[in-house]
Amino acid sequence: MQTLARRISTYAVLAAACLSLVGCDTLSDHVKPAAYSATASAMPKPRTQSGDKIKLVIYGEDKMSGDYEIDANGMIQVPLIGAVRVAGMTKKEIESSIAHRLRSTQILLNPVVTVDVVSSRPVYVMGEVEKPGEYTYRNGLNVLSAVAVAGGFTYRASKSKILVKRAGEKGLTEFSLSPDIPVYPGDLISVPERYF
Repeated sequence: MQTLARRISTYAVLAAACLSLVGCDTLSDHVKPAAYSATASAMPKPRTQSGDKIKLVIYGEDKMSGDYEIDANGMIQVPLIGAVRVAGMTKKEIESSIAHRLRSTQILLNPVVTVDVVSSRPVYVMGEVEKPGEYTYRNGLNVLSAVAVAGGFTYRASKSKILVKRAGEKGLTEFSLSPDIPVYPGDLISVPERYF
């Protein structure tokens, strides 16, 4: 009788411990508001870099329109206006720069310029993910979807923080894990190991 009471008591303690562990490891515990002060709208906008390919459309100018790859010096070569520095710029900044150049050289009086990114540099996901490596950038990518593309977290992964290195920045920046953190072309995402 006493042995049965001990077994029931032991099972009750084990069940309570399991329930407390299961309650600690739910998805909602890992998806928390970002710990940084910037809002998603205040995050830096994606900027072009060497290796990106852009589509330049100048209305009415088929010979100047086309796909251009940004060279190692951050330039594209546009017929009639020559080399234009575009690395480190947003799409809107490139549009303004090329339109200004066309006006100032008096090639076009009122140019209508649009720019789209055709292909971007890959993103790199490393650390405690199942398949670390290089992945194709897609619009709308955030740190959680980047981890998912890399096969998800390993059992050793920290699910509360993530390290991100933006293209052109030195060092990794630590963020609380959140879907609000966007991923840009050329970013390096590292999932650290958790410590008990």
